[in-house]
Amino acid sequence: MGNSEKDSTSKSINETVNGSHQFTVKGYSLAKGMGPGKCLSSDVFTVGGYDWAIYFYPDGKNPEDGALYVSVFIALASEGTDVRALFELTLVDQSGKGKHKVHSHFDRALESGPYTLKYRGSMWGYKRFFKRTSLETSDYIKDDCLLINCTVGVVRNRLEGPKQYSIPVPPSDMGQGLKDLLESEIGCDIVFEVGDETFKAHKLILAARSPVFRAQFYGLVGDRNLDKVVVKDVEPSIFKVMLLFSSYSAFISTWKRIEKNACVYMH
Repeated sequence: MGNSEKDSTSKSINETVNGSHQFTVKGYSLAKGMGPGKCLSSDVFTVGGYDWAIYFYPDGKNPEDGALYVSVFIALASEGTDVRALFELTLVDQSGKGKHKVHSHFDRALESGPYTLKYRGSMWGYKRFFKRTSLETSDYIKDDCLLINCTVGVVRNRLEGPKQYSIPVPPSDMGQGLKDLLESEIGCDIVFEVGDETFKAHKLILAARSPVFRAQFYGLVGDRNLDKVVVKDVEPSIFKVMLLFSSYSAFISTWKRIEKNACVYMH
């Protein structure tokens, strides 16, 4: 039986990015008489990467209704084509009874799916949102003000494949740790004599960084009991830098000069 590829999966997820805006109409009585088709506009607000605005028509949007109804619409205020969204328009009950007038796409099945706005200026709403005479004697108006809440849910689609987890790895501080170990002289088991000075080090670390020292300390012809190395033709200050940065950091190539000038003595 031949080898088979692993099965794979993916998921198309449709969801909404939601946001709300409250539009206050203060001095409602002064807005009456503007005429059908004339509106008050809210400030522009952003939801789902698009700009929106609420339009309130005190005398209605449709001249044929003879100013019998107020109209409320939500409009796409930015460039966009075929923006699919859900909407909710709420006339707030200001009596505290919570009897708001709500027209909502949310939390119910839509036969035709979310509403599609084709271009900037496209609107969704109600020409006959509320009968004006009923509105003016209701708890929706208080101190000549009314409040309109609008919630927009922009439909987004994303593709979800197999999850790949990554764990952030902090930069290694091993070099600093080895440097501190060298300077503390804890566990040192080899001494380098350079001129009039001596330097202690760790044979295992040197062997890991240098094939020459690996052979001298642990090779077939090496001496595991070796505890002293005499280095000639190198200044102590230079050797110290080489030992620090070559054996306990990343620059192994600087050991080549030391390897050529090291004379090994048995003790």
